[in-house]
Amino acid sequence: MGEQPIFSTRAHVFQIDPTTKKNWVPTSKHAVTVSYFYDNTRNVYRIISLDGSKAIINSTITPNMTFTKTSQKFGQWPDSRANTVYGLGFSSEHHLTKFSEKFQEFKDAARIAKEKMQEKMDLTSTPSQESAGGDLQSPLTPESINGTDDERSIQDVVQDSDARAEINQSSLPFTHSTTIGKHWESELATLKTNNAKLTAALLESTANVKQWKQQLTAYQDEAERLHKRVSELECLSGQANVLKTHKTELNRTIEELEAQMKDKEEEIERLKKDIEGARQLEAQRDTLSQQLQEVESRNRDLVEQLTDFEQRLEKSQNEQGVFRNNLKTLLEILDGKIFELTELRDNLAKLIEGS
Repeated sequence: MGEQPIFSTRAHVFQIDPTTKKNWVPTSKHAVTVSYFYDNTRNVYRIISLDGSKAIINSTITPNMTFTKTSQKFGQWPDSRANTVYGLGFSSEHHLTKFSEKFQEFKDAARIAKEKMQEKMDLTSTPSQESAGGDLQSPLTPESINGTDDERSIQDVVQDSDARAEINQSSLPFTHSTTIGKHWESELATLKTNNAKLTAALLESTANVKQWKQQLTAYQDEAERLHKRVSELECLSGQANVLKTHKTELNRTIEELEAQMKDKEEEIERLKKDIEGARQLEAQRDTLSQQLQEVESRNRDLVEQLTDFEQRLEKSQNEQGVFRNNLKTLLEILDGKIFELTELRDNLAKLIEGS
Protein backbone atom coordinates (compact mmCIF):
# COMPACT_ATOMS: atom_id res chain seq x y z
CA MET A 1 0.00 0.00 0.00
CA GLY A 2 3.03 2.33 0.22
CA GLU A 3 2.30 3.25 3.86
CA GLN A 4 5.04 3.91 6.38
CA PRO A 5 4.70 4.36 10.19
CA ILE A 6 5.93 7.79 11.27
CA PHE A 7 4.92 7.84 14.96
CA SER A 8 3.79 5.16 17.42
CA THR A 9 2.60 5.05 21.02
CA ARG A 10 0.63 2.72 23.28
CA ALA A 11 -2.87 3.35 24.61
CA HIS A 12 -6.17 1.70 25.52
CA VAL A 13 -8.61 2.00 22.60
CA PHE A 14 -12.33 2.82 22.99
CA GLN A 15 -15.25 3.54 20.67
CA ILE A 16 -18.51 5.32 21.47
CA ASP A 17 -21.45 2.97 22.02
CA PRO A 18 -23.33 2.99 18.66
CA THR A 19 -26.66 2.39 20.44
CA THR A 20 -26.65 4.85 23.34
CA LYS A 21 -24.02 7.30 22.02
CA LYS A 22 -23.17 7.87 25.70
CA ASN A 23 -20.85 5.18 27.01
CA TRP A 24 -17.38 4.15 25.89
CA VAL A 25 -16.92 0.56 24.73
CA PRO A 26 -13.36 -0.82 25.06
CA THR A 27 -12.12 -2.42 21.85
CA SER A 28 -8.86 -3.71 23.37
CA LYS A 29 -8.39 -5.68 26.59
CA HIS A 30 -5.02 -4.04 27.19
CA ALA A 31 -2.86 -1.24 25.88
CA VAL A 32 -2.04 -1.66 22.17
CA THR A 33 0.20 0.14 19.70
CA VAL A 34 -1.43 3.12 17.95
CA SER A 35 0.52 4.45 14.96
CA TYR A 36 0.38 7.30 12.48
CA PHE A 37 0.93 6.11 8.87
CA TYR A 38 1.69 8.11 5.75
CA ASP A 39 0.47 6.79 2.41
CA ASN A 40 2.77 8.35 -0.17
CA THR A 41 0.78 6.91 -3.07
CA ARG A 42 -2.36 8.81 -2.07
CA ASN A 43 -0.66 11.51 0.01
CA VAL A 44 -2.83 10.92 3.10
CA TYR A 45 -2.22 10.35 6.81
CA ARG A 46 -3.98 7.60 8.75
CA ILE A 47 -4.24 6.38 12.36
CA ILE A 48 -4.06 2.58 12.56
CA SER A 49 -4.10 0.20 15.51
CA LEU A 50 -4.15 -3.60 15.48
CA ASP A 51 -5.21 -5.97 18.26
CA GLY A 52 -3.61 -9.15 17.02
CA SER A 53 -4.74 -9.42 13.40
CA LYS A 54 -7.86 -7.28 13.93
CA ALA A 55 -7.82 -3.59 12.95
CA ILE A 56 -9.54 -1.70 15.77
CA ILE A 57 -8.62 1.76 14.39
CA ASN A 58 -8.44 2.70 10.71
CA SER A 59 -9.06 6.43 10.55
CA THR A 60 -7.95 8.79 7.77
CA ILE A 61 -6.97 12.25 9.05
CA THR A 62 -8.80 15.11 7.34
CA PRO A 63 -8.46 18.89 7.78
CA ASN A 64 -11.87 19.03 9.49
CA MET A 65 -11.07 16.52 12.24
CA THR A 66 -10.51 17.72 15.81
CA PHE A 67 -8.69 15.87 18.57
CA THR A 68 -10.09 16.82 22.00
CA LYS A 69 -8.45 16.23 25.38
CA THR A 70 -11.26 15.34 27.80
CA SER A 71 -8.96 14.65 30.78
CA GLN A 72 -5.26 14.50 31.65
CA LYS A 73 -4.91 11.00 30.16
CA PHE A 74 -7.83 10.67 27.72
CA GLY A 75 -8.50 12.11 24.28
CA GLN A 76 -11.01 11.54 21.47
CA TRP A 77 -11.79 12.46 17.88
CA PRO A 78 -14.85 11.87 15.63
CA ASP A 79 -14.57 9.96 12.36
CA SER A 80 -17.59 10.57 10.13
CA ARG A 81 -16.34 8.05 7.59
CA ALA A 82 -16.48 5.26 10.18
CA ASN A 83 -19.57 6.86 11.78
CA THR A 84 -18.03 6.63 15.26
CA VAL A 85 -15.96 8.47 17.84
CA TYR A 86 -12.58 7.00 18.84
CA GLY A 87 -11.17 7.38 22.35
CA LEU A 88 -7.63 6.72 23.62
CA GLY A 89 -6.57 6.28 27.25
CA PHE A 90 -2.85 6.94 27.83
CA SER A 91 -0.59 6.00 30.73
CA SER A 92 0.50 9.62 31.28
CA GLU A 93 -0.34 13.17 30.29
CA HIS A 94 2.95 13.43 28.38
CA HIS A 95 1.95 10.65 25.96
CA LEU A 96 -1.46 12.28 25.43
CA THR A 97 0.13 15.66 24.70
CA LYS A 98 2.60 14.12 22.25
CA PHE A 99 -0.17 12.27 20.40
CA SER A 100 -2.27 15.46 20.25
CA GLU A 101 0.65 17.47 18.83
CA LYS A 102 1.23 14.84 16.13
CA PHE A 103 -2.49 14.84 15.31
CA GLN A 104 -2.44 18.62 14.77
CA GLU A 105 0.79 18.37 12.75
CA PHE A 106 -0.56 15.70 10.39
CA LYS A 107 -3.94 17.44 10.22
CA ASP A 108 -2.20 20.58 8.95
CA ALA A 109 -0.19 18.47 6.51
CA ALA A 110 -3.43 16.89 5.25
CA ARG A 111 -4.94 20.36 4.79
CA ILE A 112 -1.94 21.55 2.80
CA ALA A 113 -2.01 18.39 0.68
CA LYS A 114 -5.72 18.88 0.03
CA GLU A 115 -5.16 22.50 -1.02
CA LYS A 116 -2.40 21.47 -3.38
CA MET A 117 -4.55 18.70 -4.85
CA GLN A 118 -7.43 21.16 -5.31
CA GLU A 119 -5.15 23.62 -7.08
CA LYS A 120 -3.83 20.86 -9.29
CA MET A 121 -7.36 19.75 -10.16
CA ASP A 122 -8.40 23.33 -10.91
CA LEU A 123 -5.41 23.75 -13.26
CA THR A 124 -5.84 20.43 -15.07
CA SER A 125 -9.67 20.48 -15.34
CA THR A 126 -10.65 22.22 -18.64
CA PRO A 127 -13.70 21.66 -20.89
CA SER A 128 -11.53 20.48 -23.79
CA GLN A 129 -9.71 17.74 -21.86
CA GLU A 130 -11.18 14.28 -21.99
CA SER A 131 -9.55 13.48 -18.68
CA ALA A 132 -11.98 15.88 -17.02
CA GLY A 133 -14.67 13.26 -17.24
CA GLY A 134 -12.52 10.84 -15.23
CA ASP A 135 -11.78 13.53 -12.63
CA LEU A 136 -15.44 14.31 -12.26
CA GLN A 137 -16.33 10.68 -11.80
CA SER A 138 -13.69 10.09 -9.10
CA PRO A 139 -15.95 11.35 -6.26
CA LEU A 140 -18.35 8.51 -7.08
CA THR A 141 -16.14 6.13 -5.07
CA PRO A 142 -15.34 6.53 -1.34
CA GLU A 143 -11.63 6.11 -2.05
CA SER A 144 -11.42 8.98 -4.54
CA ILE A 145 -9.56 12.18 -3.72
CA ASN A 146 -7.27 10.22 -1.38
CA GLY A 147 -10.26 8.60 0.33
CA THR A 148 -11.30 11.81 2.22
CA ASP A 149 -14.45 13.08 0.40
CA ASP A 150 -16.91 11.45 2.82
CA GLU A 151 -15.16 13.16 5.78
CA ARG A 152 -15.35 16.72 4.47
CA SER A 153 -17.42 19.33 6.27
CA ILE A 154 -20.74 20.39 4.77
CA GLN A 155 -19.30 23.72 3.62
CA ASP A 156 -16.43 22.06 1.71
CA VAL A 157 -18.85 19.64 0.07
CA VAL A 158 -21.15 22.43 -1.05
CA GLN A 159 -18.28 24.52 -2.46
CA ASP A 160 -16.70 21.56 -4.20
CA SER A 161 -20.01 20.39 -5.65
CA ASP A 162 -20.73 23.91 -7.00
CA ALA A 163 -17.31 24.06 -8.69
CA ARG A 164 -17.75 20.61 -10.24
CA ALA A 165 -21.27 21.51 -11.38
CA GLU A 166 -19.88 24.41 -13.43
CA ILE A 167 -17.33 22.08 -15.09
CA ASN A 168 -20.03 19.51 -15.80
CA GLN A 169 -22.23 22.06 -17.57
CA SER A 170 -19.46 22.85 -20.06
CA SER A 171 -17.83 19.43 -20.55
CA LEU A 172 -20.38 16.61 -19.95
CA PRO A 173 -23.78 15.74 -21.38
CA PHE A 174 -26.83 16.88 -19.47
CA THR A 175 -27.76 13.38 -18.32
CA HIS A 176 -24.29 12.73 -16.88
CA SER A 177 -24.34 16.08 -15.04
CA THR A 178 -27.72 15.22 -13.53
CA THR A 179 -26.37 11.89 -12.26
CA ILE A 180 -23.40 13.54 -10.55
CA GLY A 181 -25.66 16.24 -9.08
CA LYS A 182 -27.89 13.57 -7.53
CA HIS A 183 -24.82 11.82 -6.19
CA TRP A 184 -23.59 14.97 -4.47
CA GLU A 185 -27.05 15.64 -3.04
CA SER A 186 -27.00 12.13 -1.56
CA GLU A 187 -23.47 12.66 -0.23
CA LEU A 188 -24.53 16.00 1.33
CA ALA A 189 -27.55 14.44 3.05
CA THR A 190 -25.39 11.62 4.43
CA LEU A 191 -22.83 14.06 5.78
CA LYS A 192 -25.55 16.15 7.41
CA THR A 193 -26.94 13.05 9.12
CA ASN A 194 -23.50 11.90 10.32
CA ASN A 195 -22.66 15.41 11.52
CA ALA A 196 -25.89 15.57 13.55
CA LYS A 197 -25.21 12.15 15.10
CA LEU A 198 -21.64 13.07 16.05
CA THR A 199 -22.74 16.41 17.51
CA ALA A 200 -25.35 14.66 19.64
CA ALA A 201 -22.76 12.08 20.77
CA LEU A 202 -20.31 14.80 21.78
CA LEU A 203 -22.99 16.69 23.70
CA GLU A 204 -24.00 13.52 25.53
CA SER A 205 -20.35 12.79 26.35
CA THR A 206 -19.97 16.29 27.80
CA ALA A 207 -23.12 15.81 29.90
CA ASN A 208 -21.78 12.48 31.17
CA VAL A 209 -18.50 14.12 32.21
CA LYS A 210 -20.41 16.78 34.16
CA GLN A 211 -22.53 14.10 35.84
CA TRP A 212 -19.41 12.11 36.80
CA LYS A 213 -17.86 15.27 38.29
CA GLN A 214 -21.00 15.86 40.37
CA GLN A 215 -20.93 12.25 41.59
CA LEU A 216 -17.24 12.62 42.49
CA THR A 217 -18.03 15.76 44.52
CA ALA A 218 -20.82 13.91 46.34
CA TYR A 219 -18.47 11.00 47.11
CA GLN A 220 -15.86 13.43 48.48
CA ASP A 221 -18.48 15.09 50.72
CA GLU A 222 -19.58 11.67 52.00
CA ALA A 223 -15.96 10.71 52.71
CA GLU A 224 -15.43 13.96 54.66
CA ARG A 225 -18.59 13.31 56.70
CA LEU A 226 -17.42 9.79 57.52
CA HIS A 227 -14.03 11.13 58.61
CA LYS A 228 -15.79 13.51 61.01
CA ARG A 229 -17.88 10.62 62.34
CA VAL A 230 -14.73 8.58 62.94
CA SER A 231 -13.26 11.50 64.91
CA GLU A 232 -16.41 11.66 67.06
CA LEU A 233 -16.22 7.94 67.76
CA GLU A 234 -12.56 8.29 68.71
CA CYS A 235 -13.59 10.99 71.22
CA LEU A 236 -16.22 8.64 72.64
CA SER A 237 -13.60 5.95 72.94
CA GLY A 238 -11.41 8.38 74.90
CA GLN A 239 -14.30 9.05 77.28
CA ALA A 240 -14.67 5.31 77.78
CA ASN A 241 -11.04 5.14 78.84
CA VAL A 242 -11.66 7.95 81.38
CA LEU A 243 -14.62 6.06 82.84
CA LYS A 244 -12.54 2.93 83.08
CA THR A 245 -9.85 4.85 84.98
CA HIS A 246 -12.50 6.30 87.30
CA LYS A 247 -13.87 2.83 87.98
CA THR A 248 -10.39 1.61 88.88
CA GLU A 249 -10.01 4.48 91.32
CA LEU A 250 -13.39 3.71 92.86
CA ASN A 251 -12.45 0.05 93.27
CA ARG A 252 -9.21 1.08 94.95
CA THR A 253 -11.12 3.42 97.29
CA ILE A 254 -13.58 0.65 98.17
CA GLU A 255 -10.73 -1.71 98.96
CA GLU A 256 -9.16 0.91 101.23
CA LEU A 257 -12.49 1.48 102.98
CA GLU A 258 -12.97 -2.23 103.45
CA ALA A 259 -9.50 -2.46 104.98
CA GLN A 260 -10.29 0.48 107.28
CA MET A 261 -13.60 -1.11 108.21
CA LYS A 262 -11.84 -4.35 109.05
CA ASP A 263 -9.34 -2.44 111.16
CA LYS A 264 -12.16 -0.67 112.93
CA GLU A 265 -13.94 -3.92 113.60
CA GLU A 266 -10.78 -5.31 115.11
CA GLU A 267 -10.46 -2.15 117.18
CA ILE A 268 -14.06 -2.55 118.38
CA GLU A 269 -13.37 -6.08 119.44
CA ARG A 270 -10.31 -4.97 121.27
CA LEU A 271 -12.25 -2.19 123.00
CA LYS A 272 -14.96 -4.63 124.01
CA LYS A 273 -12.36 -6.82 125.61
CA ASP A 274 -10.94 -3.79 127.36
CA ILE A 275 -14.43 -2.95 128.63
CA GLU A 276 -14.91 -6.45 130.00
CA GLY A 277 -11.53 -6.28 131.65
CA ALA A 278 -12.20 -2.83 133.15
CA ARG A 279 -15.71 -3.22 134.56
CA GLN A 280 -14.57 -2.44 138.01
CA LEU A 281 -13.08 0.90 137.00
CA GLU A 282 -15.97 3.28 136.41
CA ALA A 283 -13.90 6.09 135.12
CA GLN A 284 -12.21 3.84 132.68
CA ARG A 285 -15.55 2.25 131.82
CA ASP A 286 -17.15 5.63 131.15
CA THR A 287 -14.23 6.63 129.02
CA LEU A 288 -14.29 3.34 127.18
CA SER A 289 -18.05 3.58 126.78
CA GLN A 290 -17.68 7.05 125.31
CA GLN A 291 -14.98 5.76 122.98
CA LEU A 292 -17.18 2.85 122.06
CA GLN A 293 -20.04 5.17 121.18
CA GLU A 294 -17.73 7.25 119.05
CA VAL A 295 -16.42 4.18 117.32
CA GLU A 296 -19.94 2.92 116.69
CA SER A 297 -20.88 6.29 115.28
CA ARG A 298 -17.89 6.23 113.00
CA ASN A 299 -18.76 2.66 112.10
CA ARG A 300 -22.24 3.72 111.09
CA ASP A 301 -20.74 6.50 109.00
CA LEU A 302 -18.45 3.98 107.38
CA VAL A 303 -21.35 1.64 106.73
CA GLU A 304 -23.30 4.46 105.13
CA GLN A 305 -20.27 5.43 103.07
CA LEU A 306 -19.83 1.81 102.05
CA THR A 307 -23.49 1.58 101.05
CA ASP A 308 -23.17 4.80 99.09
CA PHE A 309 -20.04 3.54 97.35
CA GLU A 310 -21.74 0.25 96.53
CA GLN A 311 -24.67 2.12 94.99
CA ARG A 312 -22.31 4.34 93.05
CA LEU A 313 -20.36 1.27 91.90
CA GLU A 314 -23.54 -0.47 90.76
CA LYS A 315 -24.69 2.68 88.96
CA SER A 316 -21.27 3.02 87.34
CA GLN A 317 -21.35 -0.61 86.23
CA ASN A 318 -24.82 -0.13 84.72
CA GLU A 319 -23.71 3.03 82.95
CA GLN A 320 -20.63 1.23 81.70
CA GLY A 321 -22.77 -1.60 80.34
CA VAL A 322 -25.07 0.84 78.55
CA PHE A 323 -22.07 2.76 77.22
CA ARG A 324 -20.43 -0.47 76.07
CA ASN A 325 -23.59 -1.45 74.18
CA ASN A 326 -23.82 2.03 72.61
CA LEU A 327 -20.15 1.88 71.68
CA LYS A 328 -20.59 -1.56 70.12
CA THR A 329 -23.57 -0.25 68.10
CA LEU A 330 -21.54 2.76 66.96
CA LEU A 331 -18.65 0.49 65.95
CA GLU A 332 -21.03 -1.67 63.89
CA ILE A 333 -22.42 1.44 62.19
CA LEU A 334 -18.86 2.64 61.58
CA ASP A 335 -17.90 -0.72 60.03
CA GLY A 336 -20.90 -0.48 57.71
CA LYS A 337 -20.05 3.08 56.70
CA ILE A 338 -16.41 2.16 56.10
CA PHE A 339 -17.53 -0.78 53.93
CA GLU A 340 -19.87 1.52 51.98
CA LEU A 341 -17.05 4.04 51.57
CA THR A 342 -14.70 1.31 50.32
CA GLU A 343 -17.32 0.10 47.86
CA LEU A 344 -17.91 3.67 46.68
CA ARG A 345 -14.16 4.13 46.22
CA ASP A 346 -13.92 0.92 44.17
CA ASN A 347 -16.87 1.99 41.99
CA LEU A 348 -15.29 5.39 41.52
CA ALA A 349 -11.98 3.82 40.56
CA LYS A 350 -13.79 1.64 38.03
CA LEU A 351 -15.57 4.65 36.62
CA ILE A 352 -12.31 6.52 36.29
CA GLU A 353 -10.62 3.59 34.65
CA GLY A 354 -13.61 3.16 32.30
CA SER A 355 -13.50 6.83 31.33
